[in-house]
Amino acid sequence: MLHDRVLVRADGAEGERRSSGGILIPATAQMSHRLAWAQVVAIGQNVRTVETGDRVLYDPDERAEVEVRGVEYVLLRERDIHAVAAERLGDSSGATGLYL
Repeated sequence: MLHDRVLVRADGAEGERRSSGGILIPATAQMSHRLAWAQVVAIGQNVRTVETGDRVLYDPDERAEVEVRGVEYVLLRERDIHAVAAERLGDSSGATGLYL
């Protein structure tokens, strides 16, 4: 990985999903602008805010997809990450493990 790039693996599938009320939402349904979660797989040498293994929130419209050994990944700039959920942040008292 180079510079400020972050390689992530998107959570879940892009197919059908269920609402919290149990309603099935088909994959073809148009959703309003929605951010997505992903797991950080690799980072560039200039990335300062995330580490490998963190979960990040990003805009699916601002991404570049790449396939490595049959697995699809998303390549992002560090500045395109909106939030980070990290296990390492849960050690301090009162921390939620999520920072924006």
